Formats: sequence, C-alpha cells, structure tokens
Amino acid sequence: MGVGRTYERKRGSVDVRGTVAAGFEPVRDAFLRNFEGRGERGAAVAVYRDGTKVVDLWAGTKDVDGDQPWAVDTAQVVRSATKGVAAAVPLLLHQRGQLDLDAPVGTYWPEFKAAGKDRVTVRQLLAHRAGVPVLDRPLTLAEAADLPTAMAAMAAQTPVWEPGTAHGYHAHTFSWLLAGLVRRVTGRTIGRWVAEEIARPLGLDLWIGLPEEEAHRVGRLGPVEEREPADSGMPRLRPKPAVTAAYQDPDSLTRRAFAVIEPKPDENDPVYRAAELPGSAGVATARALARFYAATLGPVDGGPRLFAPATLTLARTEESAGPDRVLVVNTRFGLGHMLHGPASPLLGPGSFGHPGRGGSLGFADPESGIAFGYVTNGMRKTVTADPRAQALIRAVRAAL
Repeated sequence: MGVGRTYERKRGSVDVRGTVAAGFEPVRDAFLRNFEGRGERGAAVAVYRDGTKVVDLWAGTKDVDGDQPWAVDTAQVVRSATKGVAAAVPLLLHQRGQLDLDAPVGTYWPEFKAAGKDRVTVRQLLAHRAGVPVLDRPLTLAEAADLPTAMAAMAAQTPVWEPGTAHGYHAHTFSWLLAGLVRRVTGRTIGRWVAEEIARPLGLDLWIGLPEEEAHRVGRLGPVEEREPADSGMPRLRPKPAVTAAYQDPDSLTRRAFAVIEPKPDENDPVYRAAELPGSAGVATARALARFYAATLGPVDGGPRLFAPATLTLARTEESAGPDRVLVVNTRFGLGHMLHGPASPLLGPGSFGHPGRGGSLGFADPESGIAFGYVTNGMRKTVTADPRAQALIRAVRAAL
C-alpha cells in the first residue's frame, strides 16, 4: 500500500481511517487490535520515517464517553508527552547561544537561588536532578496557571535531596521550572515560544496553552477498562510492592509529586487546557507529535530541521539513570527527554521522547529515522509504558 493511499476498514464498531505506506501494515493491525482487545475508545497514531509520513491513522470516538467520531483533526490533552516538546525549547536556546546548560539556574532566575538551590544548574534542572519534585504547599489551579505565582513557589521551595546527587521525576514541578527559566531567558512564555518557533514553522496542531478557538477540536479524557488480549503474548505484570506502597502513602515523594495542584484538576476543564503547563497540559494530534520528532532528526517534507547534529546528540545523551526517587523504578533521562529503558521502552537504545501518564507517547529514533506519535482519550493506570503504545512500537519494529 503506497504512501498517502487512503485506508478505511470497519470491523464490528471500529472504523479505522487514514493512510498506511506499504510495509507498515503491522501498525494498522496493531492499532485495530487495541480497540478490539485493550479497551481503546478513541485514538490516533502517526509515524514518520526519514522525514516522510508512513502511518496516519485514527479511529473510535472523539470523547471517551461519547459517540461523535474521531475526526482527522481531533486533538487530545497528552499529559506528560508535553514534556518532550517542551524540552526542545532549552535545547534550541542552547543551540542559538542563548542558554548555558552548565550555568546555575540563578544566573537567569536570581530568585531561584533561595533555600539551598544556588548551585542548581540548568543541566540538573532538565535532568530531574534539582531535588524539587514537590511543593510544601500545593497550588490551586488558578495559582498553577499564573506563572509569577508558581515561579515564586518554586523559588521558595527547599530541595528534598541535595541537588545533583540523585534524580527523581519532577512530574508537575517541571512545568514551572522550565516555564520560569524560559520566561527569564527569552521574555516570552513557553507556550508562546513553542507556538512561534516550533508549531507554526512546522505546521503542527500542537499547543501549550490551548487557544479558545481550537477548543472544539479537543476530545474528553477519561478512564478505560484495563484489558490485555489473551493472545497478545504479553505477561500480566504486577507493580512491585515498593511502587504500590509509594503510590498509597500520602507522605511519599511519589504521591506528593503528583499532588502539587490541589484539588486535583479536571483535565477536561477549559481553564486547565488553556494553562501553559509544559509538564502536563499540552494538547496535540498524533500527527503533530510525530512530525515534531521527525523535525528533530532532519528535514520534514523538505522543510527546516529543528536540531543541529550536536543538539541531537545532546537530546539523546544520558544525564540521569538508575533508581528514581519519585517513580521508585529505574529510569533514564536526558535533558528533559526520557530515554529508552525498561521503565519506558521506546524503539531502540538511541530513542528519546516522552510518555504521557495513562497512554500518549511521542519519540524519535535516530538510528532508524523513525518518529512516532500516539494520542488517546482512554486513560489507563500506566505511568510510562502503556500496553497500547507498546503494541504499536512492536508493530513499527516489525515493519522495519
């Protein structure tokens, strides 16, 4: 089946639409099986290879609890998959000579020096080594969406470990750490910077801070049934006792890191979607995520590439590895991107990107030239390795 050929297939209540290039039919089949056996309600997947789109599929319903079909331009909140896009901003600022990765954060953001953070470097901040994954006083959604208020809270926070000595996933505080740094370096909010320097030049349906005029395109998120096909060949894994205990303990770093906005925000709330939270609230199509990562590897459809070769090397270079003090598993991070490993399997050892808790995923794999984007409205309990995304990755690998 050639590139760009329209594909439509209906099996039962599943109507898959889009395009698949010859040789990538395994991705189409895996996408369909996610609906038939893994409880998928509405989703899209896109894949680029060497700058050319080879998979662009969507199916199901726009809303997890509705019956309106997923359309060609449907977008979703992608949770922490936003971090992978946002992490490109400091890398591009470094590429342009505007940001020194080894300078103290306080060089750009003087107030951040308070409470023992004077020697925290930009590199440590991006690699989840700053020691501030929690806030002693959680923020309301209104406070979280107000950058000066959130920056003041981050500046006042005392690290929970000596910065640079360990790493732990800054699940939500990454939003304000990165947004605050970018604001001080560029004078722009990170949402505006992404819109002007990344999304607009590349033609991406991707926003950090959803404009009101685009809200009609965005589906509702919600939980879906946890299922795995009997013939999937995948073992039924149970969380390690230490992980379970960490999520149950209200005083653990794990629980506190995921509870820095209280009460817990409704991700379907227009206020939340409009907030410029680069760690959790980005909105995108699968096509936009894949196209973004394709542009980090090289030209896309003859257009500009984002990363110079040296920047691409930085993006995939390990900065943190081993026991994660927040996720309580072994994780690997570069400068804001999560790297391939047991906790977050991507396509291969050189892959970099970021999953979104509950499902969505975007990444690039320089060795194969693959760029991948998957978004869903059905949230599972997974944090870094959703079975639906993993099934699609295996299918991409089979197609290579």
